[in-house]
Amino acid sequence: MPKPTKGPRLGAGPAHERMILAQLATQLFEHRAVMTTETKAKRVRPLAERMVTFAKRGDLHARRRVMTVIRDKSVVHELFTEIAPAMAERKGGYTRITKVEPRKGDNAPMAVIELVLEPVSAKQAVVNDAERAVKRAAKQAAAKATADAPVEDEVTDAVEDAPEADEADESADDKD
Repeated sequence: MPKPTKGPRLGAGPAHERMILAQLATQLFEHRAVMTTETKAKRVRPLAERMVTFAKRGDLHARRRVMTVIRDKSVVHELFTEIAPAMAERKGGYTRITKVEPRKGDNAPMAVIELVLEPVSAKQAVVNDAERAVKRAAKQAAAKATADAPVEDEVTDAVEDAPEADEADESADDKD
């Protein structure tokens, strides 16, 4: 049996909490951004990101899994046909939470949770790949230089030590 979350729930009970989060996720996908309390925004983020991941898969089973949470077929259709293709290049982080001024009535901390629909910067990805390639090449060159240098030093030392060892052996033979 799953252990319930500690502390107060968002609603009266676990079923009410699930309904609140499902409705928030529905509104998020319908309007692309929702203003809510910080606590609710932080709680709906994993659910919304999981729904986007299912939508990116795009198969019938994924659609049915999303329909268990989001009951509005038009919102599910919009999620699968418009939002998921926009998020195709993104590996995660489909939502953004931005804190805003507190609510006027009860001074509750408020936040805006929104979908990150900006395309992933291809230019930044190319720059990151180039930087990684330069670091990798520098590391390989340094490893090769350190690997080559001691070998040459060892060979030079071995050549220099060899005559001394022969002279030591000869002097030991002379003493016998």
